[in-house]
Amino acid sequence: MKKIFLLSAVVVLALVFSDAQAQLFNTSLTITVRDETGNTVEGAEVKLFKSEQDYLKEQNVVLEGISDSKGLVKLKKMQALSYYVIVRKDDKDNSGGGEIIGKLEEGKFNKVTIVIQ
Repeated sequence: MKKIFLLSAVVVLALVFSDAQAQLFNTSLTITVRDETGNTVEGAEVKLFKSEQDYLKEQNVVLEGISDSKGLVKLKKMQALSYYVIVRKDDKDNSGGGEIIGKLEEGKFNKVTIVIQ
């Protein structure tokens, strides 16, 4: 009987610890925006979409942000999915390459660089 109780307690503690660890780290994404010469771009508008249809129609934006002085956009509490992305500043954008961000790793700090030209 003690062995069953001990085994049950170990299993419960393992489940609680793994769930707590997953909650400690939210899935996040840091996007670095660069121009065609490799310089970071401040003030670029970034929009993320879950589906290709929404991306093509530019509707139902899931998350958005503006790049800071280092060209960074930091997005937090995201779902571990692939996202379609539009990045624009003035007459430059990321069309023709870099429109899809691969599936994010859950509970990790994900990073991508997007070039606008």
